Amino acid sequence: MMSKSLKKLNVLSNFDIVYYINNNAMSNISDLRQEYKKHILSEASVLTDPLTQFDVWFHEALRAGVPEPNAFTLATVGANGRPSARVLLLKGIDAGGFVFYTNYNSNKAQELESVPYASMVFLWLELERQIRINGPVAKISREESEQYFQSRPRESQIGAWVSPQSHKIPSRDLIEQTHVSMIEKFKTNETIPLPEYWGGYRLIPEEIEFWQGRPNRLHDRLLFTCENENWRLDRLAP
Repeated sequence: MMSKSLKKLNVLSNFDIVYYINNNAMSNISDLRQEYKKHILSEASVLTDPLTQFDVWFHEALRAGVPEPNAFTLATVGANGRPSARVLLLKGIDAGGFVFYTNYNSNKAQELESVPYASMVFLWLELERQIRINGPVAKISREESEQYFQSRPRESQIGAWVSPQSHKIPSRDLIEQTHVSMIEKFKTNETIPLPEYWGGYRLIPEEIEFWQGRPNRLHDRLLFTCENENWRLDRLAP
């Protein structure tokens, strides 16, 4: 049964709806509280190599059943100096850094072209953990992109040919029609070719911060900073 408050919303003006939300449904946001007490993070327990420490935490997130633990927020800055952020999926990590893939004509790619520096944020609420990574970003080799592209499902490969990512389109019909035409175009191809405008980036970490939620908002924050190819460890105030 529809509540009286929802029935009331059906006859409210747009102004009244905004007023109702601001003074009722949204008023509880400031009251939200979560006490963090599952783990601790100390200088004695953290590994000396932050990339290895990331790997340890990542696999703990996998074992804890964190949905899509490779999901992260990528923040970039455009030529106009304005920040932009979106959620992507990490697709590789090696001694050089953290690898992700995208359309080189997308907004994020254009921003990275202007300012080749970015921030990554991983949030694993099930473990009350966050990892922040800052550093320069560079395109990976065409060979690396080709290798990953051919490992993707065929449907995803075709999808890379379909979407002019971030560009304005008149309707969804255009995408669906292009999808049909691309399926037809590649129906006899055993291998889908890698588009020229699609590939990977590697964020080369200069800073990696490990954040562990603790009671009373006195969280543990350990920051690794790369200096002369060595990692320095500092504790930050919560």
